[in-house]
Amino acid sequence: MSDYLISVMLGVVEGLTEFLPVSSTAHLRIAEQLMGLSLADPYWKMYTIVIQLGAILVLPIYFRERIVKFLSTFPRGERGDRTVLTHPLSLVAIAFVVTAIPSLLLVKTIGKHLESLYIIGYAFIIGGVVMWVVDALNAKSEAAGPGAPGGRIRTWHMEEMSLGQAIWIGLCQILSAVFPGTSRSMSTITGGQIAGMSRASALEFSFFLSMPIMVAGTGYDLLKSLKGTGDDAIGTAGITSHEWVLLLIGLVMSFIVAYGAVAWFMAWVRKHGFVPFAIYRLIAGVLVLYWASHLAS
Repeated sequence: MSDYLISVMLGVVEGLTEFLPVSSTAHLRIAEQLMGLSLADPYWKMYTIVIQLGAILVLPIYFRERIVKFLSTFPRGERGDRTVLTHPLSLVAIAFVVTAIPSLLLVKTIGKHLESLYIIGYAFIIGGVVMWVVDALNAKSEAAGPGAPGGRIRTWHMEEMSLGQAIWIGLCQILSAVFPGTSRSMSTITGGQIAGMSRASALEFSFFLSMPIMVAGTGYDLLKSLKGTGDDAIGTAGITSHEWVLLLIGLVMSFIVAYGAVAWFMAWVRKHGFVPFAIYRLIAGVLVLYWASHLAS
C-alpha cells in the first residue's frame, strides 16, 4: 500500500475518532497493525502524535465564539453567579490538573498498555456497557427537559457546572489516559452524566477539557520523540522530506475530518443519545478480542 494512501487513511481515522466516544488511540493502533506498520518504529509513533495536532486545532476554531464569551465574562460569568473557582474556564483548568498529575505519574504504565489488543478490547466492551446503562438511565430526563420534576439531570448548561462535577470528571479522565480504548470523550461524557449533567453540557465540557489535555499530552509526547534520547526518539534530522510530506497529509486530513465530526456530533447529541456508540464499542471490543486471540494462537 502506498505511503501516501496510508497517511490519508490514518488522518481520516484520527479525525473521525478523536472526539467521538470510541477512542482514537485504540483505532490508530488497530489501523496501524492492519496496515502492517511497525508499532516499534519511532517515526510512526511520532506520526500518530503529530496528526493529533490537526484535530486539536479544530476545537478553538469551532468554539471560538464560546471561548470569547467565557473570557469576556470571567470571573463572574454571564449570569453574575460564578466565582474564580466556579467559572467554566476555571472548572476546565481544575479538571485538567486533576487528570494531568496522576496521568504523568503513571506514564510508564500507560506506555506498557498502549499496544495491548486485549486491554483495548476489554476497554471497548466495559466502556460500551457503562455508556449504554448511564445514557439509558438519563434518557427520560433528557426527553422531559429542564424543570421537569424528579429528573436525574441538574446541569443543563456548562455555565451551571459545580466544582465537584469538574473534579469528578477529571478523575474519570485518568481511566482513558491509562487504558487505551476507554476514550477521553467517553470518560468525560459518561462521568458528566453520572454527576447529573445533560448530554449536551457533558459533551461541551468534554470538548473544552480536550483542549488543554491534548495540547499537554501531545506536546509532551512529541517533545520526547523529537528531543529525547530513548528508544522512541527520532530527532528532526532523522525525518526525510518524504516523511515530512506524509506528516503534512495526515495533519491536514485529521483537521478536515475532525471538524466535520465535531459539527455532526454536537448536532446529533442534542436529538439522540449515545447508545449507537455504545453498541459500536461492544461490537468492536468483541472483534478486537477475537483478533487478539487469533494472533496469539
